[in-house]
Amino acid sequence: MDNPIDLIASLGVVPVIAIEKASDAVPLADALLEGGLPVAEITFRTAAAADVLAAIRDARPELCIGAGTILDKDNLKRAIDSGARFGLAPGYDPDIVDAAKAAGLPFCPGIMTPTDLTQATARGVRLAKFFPAGVAGGPKALSGIAAPFAHLGVRFIPTGGVTEGTIGEWLSIKQVVAVGGTWIAKTEDIREGRFAEIAKNAAGAVKAAKEALEKRA
Repeated sequence: MDNPIDLIASLGVVPVIAIEKASDAVPLADALLEGGLPVAEITFRTAAAADVLAAIRDARPELCIGAGTILDKDNLKRAIDSGARFGLAPGYDPDIVDAAKAAGLPFCPGIMTPTDLTQATARGVRLAKFFPAGVAGGPKALSGIAAPFAHLGVRFIPTGGVTEGTIGEWLSIKQVVAVGGTWIAKTEDIREGRFAEIAKNAAGAVKAAKEALEKRA
C-alpha cells in the first residue's frame, strides 16, 4: 500500500519502539517482518532514532517506517530525511502539524482531552494519537471524547497502556484506526537480542488485531 495510514489501518496495530543502537535496526526489522508486522514507529526518545530509520529504509524497504515522539521541527526534518513515511507525537503542537503538512508527511499529533482535540481539528487534524491511552481513561474515555467530533470524521491511534489483551476493546471503537503497541518490541528485549520473542509478540499482536477488525466489520 502506498499510503502508510491505510497500511496501519489494515493491520490494526503499530509497534512503538525506542531502540538504542543502529546496529540493532535490521535484526529488529527482520523480527517484525517474520511476525507479519510490516510497520514500525521508531521514537525519537533515543539518539539513535534517525540512524535506525535510515538503516531500515536502506536495508529493509518493505518495512514501512514512521517516526514517533516528534517534539520539534529539527526532529521532524531528521525523520523525513531518514526515510520516515509517517510521524506521530505525544502532544499537539500547531507548528509541527503545519510543518508536517507542508512536507507532505502524514502526521498524527497527540491529544488527551476534548480541548486538545478541538484545537487540533481546527487546524485540520483528522487523525490523532490518544495518549497516554490507559492513564487517560481507556476505551470508554476515548469513546466519550470522540463522540462530539464524529461528524468531522476524526480517527484515532490509542497508545500507552495498550496490551495484546485489550486490543479487542480498542478496535471495537469504529473511530480507532489502530493501536500503538509498546509491548511488541521493548527496549530491553532489543538490547538483549531477544528478537525471536519480538517476532512472537508481533505475530500475537497481528492475530489479535485481525480478529478484532473482523468482528468490527
